[in-house]
This record gives sequence, structure tokens and C-alpha cells, in this order.
Amino acid sequence: MLRIETLSKTHNRKQFDCGNESLNRYLQQTARQHTDKGIARTFVLINDAKPSNILGFLTLIVCEIQTDELPVPFAKKYPRIAPAAKLARLAVSKDWQRQGLGKLMMTDAIQRVISISQNVGIIGFLVDAKDETAKRYYQRYGFIEFSVLLLKLFLPIDTLRKALQGVPRPKSILGSLFK
Repeated sequence: MLRIETLSKTHNRKQFDCGNESLNRYLQQTARQHTDKGIARTFVLINDAKPSNILGFLTLIVCEIQTDELPVPFAKKYPRIAPAAKLARLAVSKDWQRQGLGKLMMTDAIQRVISISQNVGIIGFLVDAKDETAKRYYQRYGFIEFSVLLLKLFLPIDTLRKALQGVPRPKSILGSLFK
């Protein structure tokens, strides 16, 4: 069975390869330090059959957003600077790409952000797409462009809450996908 858990010493970070050297290096050299120091939280997708192998990972942080950079309807709604959650990194091992694992991790990330929003004020979920292909991927989840920064994307917290009403928890999705 697949599951998503917090990155720890038990995970083999060195074997992970998503095809992007920057993402590989972050996971291998920095992610656990950032988690330990409270700078970021990295979550890994693993298979219980080989729990040390990382199939994919995502990193979440909190940040401030300059709301005047948001699309006009949102820019007017908030103070000049507002808090948000950010998907800092998302990667799937080359061996597991194009099998729906990115979608599972995105669903998990969105549910974590909704949970955060129930305890801490945030206006939405941000991501910096690395290129146009990544931008289109995130736009499928409802992310919208900032008004001036075209690869920086925003998903309002209210949209997240509405989108996930009735969606099963990630564990049930993971379990049914690989039966």
C-alpha cells in the first residue's frame, strides 16, 4: 500500500531521481534539514513493501504574498501583504512518472493546506511553476496566474475548500489505485 509521510532518516534520499537535478539535490541535501529546523515540511510518497524508497515528494512552506500582484478581484479583497501556503517543490521518481502519483500528492498537499487554514489564517495556496508545462499542470487544479508574474500561480483558499468537498482522503485514493 502507498502512503505519504513526513521525510525522516529512514528514507533513502540518495536513490531518488526525478530527472531534475535541482529537485534531486534539494531532497538529498537540504529537505531533512529544513524539516528539522521548521523552515519547511517535506512529505514523501512511499510503498509499504519498500518503505525506505521514495516514489515522490512534496515540500510545503508558509509565506507572505504581495496582494497587489494578484489578479484584480483578489488584490482588492485583501490587505497589501497577506499570509499563504506555498508548494515549494513537487517531484515524482522517473520510474513512477505518468502513473497518477503527482495527482495523489497534489490532493494530499491541498488537504494539508486546508487543514492549515483551519488553524492559521491564509488566503490561498501558491506555487512557482518552473516552466509553461508545469504551469498548465497546476492550472488543471484551478491555480490562476498572478497579474504580473506569469509563472507564479495562486489558488484561493475558498476555492480549495469547495473543490475538495466529498473527495476521499488520500489513503483511500492510494489504496484503490494500486489494488
